[in-house]
Amino acid sequence: MSLLKAFDINHLKVSCTKCNLRELCFPHGMAEDDMSNLESVVDQPKPIHKNEYLYRDGDEAKALYAVRSGCVKTMAESSNGEEQIVGFHMPGELFGLDGFAEGVHTCNAVALETSSVCELPLNKLEMLCHELPGLQKQMRRIMGKEVSSDHRLLLLLGKMTSEERLASFLLSFSRRMQERHWKEDEFNLMMPRQDIANYLGMAVETVSRLFASFQNDGLIKVDRRHITILDMNQLKVMVGECENS
Repeated sequence: MSLLKAFDINHLKVSCTKCNLRELCFPHGMAEDDMSNLESVVDQPKPIHKNEYLYRDGDEAKALYAVRSGCVKTMAESSNGEEQIVGFHMPGELFGLDGFAEGVHTCNAVALETSSVCELPLNKLEMLCHELPGLQKQMRRIMGKEVSSDHRLLLLLGKMTSEERLASFLLSFSRRMQERHWKEDEFNLMMPRQDIANYLGMAVETVSRLFASFQNDGLIKVDRRHITILDMNQLKVMVGECENS
């Protein structure tokens, strides 16, 4: 039996076609009919609370996840138990691809605050991919974005100075805010300083010192986790995105 006929889409908890994050998420660029069929396999479990694990390293990979609200961090763990944060996932962003290769997750996913996610069960998603060419195209796009994200993190940790890493982090966050039609130059960071330090491969003291230095230089204004970017152009100059005028 075709999976497209196996679900009653009139009783969905989630509607991709009505979601204001649809252009950031899975349905981006898909035909309306394909989106309706995708909706039929989307689940919306209970919200996950701050510091609650959605899955752990070694768990069976059962679904691909999309953040609807809140923020989720993913962390890889070394053989000696040290954790490295590999991503902060905002509304409209997908995660869980780490489990695709071997069928088990290779990192932990933890809520930074009370968050809600959409689940796309992998067994149903795989069947839909065979029936919907548009969905196959989106899967390739998602895989490509994941590879690009990994490359950016390697560059961040391997080649950039501490100042460049923080500037790049703030610019990336700003761009993601802009994609959601939120203020690109004023936002709250969902993650604590120690998580930012872990992600950027720096000591917490270094991150705190750099935030203070950026503020003293007139680049940003800091009020705890609330950030106002005062000189976007200079931040871009620091990471080579534009030339100093």
